[in-house]
Amino acid sequence: MSIHPRYAWAILEGRKTVEFRKRRLADDVTHVVIYSTVPDRAVVGYFTVEGQETSTPASLWGQFHDRGVIDESDFFAYYAGRDRATGIRVGAVTRLRRPLSLILDLGVPHPPQSFQYLPSDRFAKVLAAA
Repeated sequence: MSIHPRYAWAILEGRKTVEFRKRRLADDVTHVVIYSTVPDRAVVGYFTVEGQETSTPASLWGQFHDRGVIDESDFFAYYAGRDRATGIRVGAVTRLRRPLSLILDLGVPHPPQSFQYLPSDRFAKVLAAA
């Protein structure tokens, strides 16, 4: 999952416990690999998915505003024109010992636009770097 560095590091530090997205993850997703975008451009950790909540942006904000590490104006700008919003509850978080390159270490040629599903053999490489 591509996450801006400010939010990626807040997850790794335990300050951000909900990741806001426009779409739900598949129900069988148990882990999210954190790809910190520019300027980091690296996989920096992963977290377990504790659950997902999908509702209106206003309802999601009311429920999780204190756990998302995002300003109200930025939150509503992100969901502008949308009637549904998803909050992914962050479970156990693991920071990698060293950042991984998407292409060199994991064979992923391009960062995901939002998120993409990683094959188990590539996820095993992330686990080995923890």
